[in-house]
Amino acid sequence: MKKIKIMAVDDNEDVLFSIKEGLKAISDYDIIPINSAKEFLERLKEGDFPDLLLLDIMMPEMDGWELTAKLKRSEEWKNIPIIFLTAKTDDLSKGLGSLTSEDYVEKPFEISDLKERIDTVLERLNKA
Repeated sequence: MKKIKIMAVDDNEDVLFSIKEGLKAISDYDIIPINSAKEFLERLKEGDFPDLLLLDIMMPEMDGWELTAKLKRSEEWKNIPIIFLTAKTDDLSKGLGSLTSEDYVEKPFEISDLKERIDTVLERLNKA
């Protein structure tokens, strides 16, 4: 059976490390940490697609909103499922996140809660 490939895009190395090591300890997901939205786009252009994207919103150069807009405008990339992982907890961000992603997880989060949210999204996508 093919491993689920999850790409985590965040400019914070500590967050990426926590996600990768935490999920590795409690799941068999293939977690790929990526430091920027631009690096993620380069991987997509090379044909390296995730089954799920964990995406920070507040990043330099290109934030998560801008990356999401680029993905949604692309026929090839518009169906990549997104879970936002963010410290942006205002109502506007949550509302926009609920319209543009499969889930919206506030930082800080427990890794076990993140895994449950990922599992729920993947189950829902598999039923669709």
